[in-house]
Order: sequence, then C-alpha cells, then structure tokens
Amino acid sequence: MFIAYLFCTLVAIALNGGMAVADFARAKFVLANSAEVNFPASWIPLAGASKAAGALGLLLGLLGARALGIAAALCLVLYFIAAIVVHIRARVFHNIAFPAMYFAFAAASLIFALAR
Repeated sequence: MFIAYLFCTLVAIALNGGMAVADFARAKFVLANSAEVNFPASWIPLAGASKAAGALGLLLGLLGARALGIAAALCLVLYFIAAIVVHIRARVFHNIAFPAMYFAFAAASLIFALAR
C-alpha cells in the first residue's frame, strides 16, 4: 500500500508543482483557460500559490509531517472540486479532464495518507 501512496503522492506533487510554475509564468494556456471559464486573471497567482503550497505540503507529508500531508491533500481535493464546478458552471467540458485528473490524484493521496 505504501507504493501506491508514494506513486499517487509523487504524481500529485509533480502535477501541482508544474501547474504552479505555469500559473506564475502566466502561460498562454493558463490565461486562455481562465478566460474561458470566467476565472479572473488577477487570481491566477493565488491559484499558483495554492497549488505550490499543496505540492510542498504533500512533499513534507512524505518526509514525515503526516498531518501536514493530509491537510495539503484535503486542501487540494477541495481546490479541484471547486475547479470542476467552475468548469461545469461555465459549460466548458472539453478540458474538464484536467482538473478531474488533478482531483483524482489529490483524492488518492488523501485516502492513502489517511489509511497509513
């Protein structure tokens, strides 16, 4: 079970860390997606900081700060539920798989962390 926890958490760290970098760099696809779902461009740095904090919390959880890892996973789960809701409300379904995938890895990390 530890291998599954490790795999899911490392993937979640990589996904969220990578997207945080894209948010901070204001990548074209980030700006286009945020405009399409009516997410204010001024909030993109906050979204990047949230993803970066989540990735860091997951990493610290792997390194022994179990409660912090659980809290980070829970926050990422809630964040990506909100992202999915934003996509649904804007009726943007062509790329909803991305926040759904991020949600799935955050949820798996949370479940495995709680089971340990």
